[in-house]
Amino acid sequence: MKSTLLRVSLAVTVWALLLPLAHSEEVGSVNTNFHLTGSDRVVVEAYDDPLVQGVTCYVSRARTGGIKGTLGIAEDPTEASIACRQVGAIHFTSPMKQQSDVFSVSMSLIFKSLHVVRVVDAKRNTLVYLTYSDRIATGSAKNSVTAVPMPAGTTIPVK
Repeated sequence: MKSTLLRVSLAVTVWALLLPLAHSEEVGSVNTNFHLTGSDRVVVEAYDDPLVQGVTCYVSRARTGGIKGTLGIAEDPTEASIACRQVGAIHFTSPMKQQSDVFSVSMSLIFKSLHVVRVVDAKRNTLVYLTYSDRIATGSAKNSVTAVPMPAGTTIPVK
């Protein structure tokens, strides 16, 4: 039993290290439940797509406050919403896979993550972004989707 837990823990650690690093900028938040040690809140974070200059994804998600939230050991709820928009001239830094993880961010100490996946809809010349959360043992069907159509004359380079 101990060796199984050790292997699972090691696998989780390696898996977490392989996730794309998410660099976000918190653009706003609202408090939803007051605690003396830090309120629960909904935050809005901006993530620039690392392969598509000119596209930013805005993700809103719940963040747990209180002592556990302050210490960084709380498990945040799985709900999230996403809206990606063209915020400048579109430029692709390299050809894109049909589907790939763009960002991942931890929602608990080690067992839960929020993901943003980019899907190329070549027929409609549109980038589709999906956000969902997962756990090591069980996933969540809660998700949100948004799309960014390419400007006229801009074609998505696909691998």
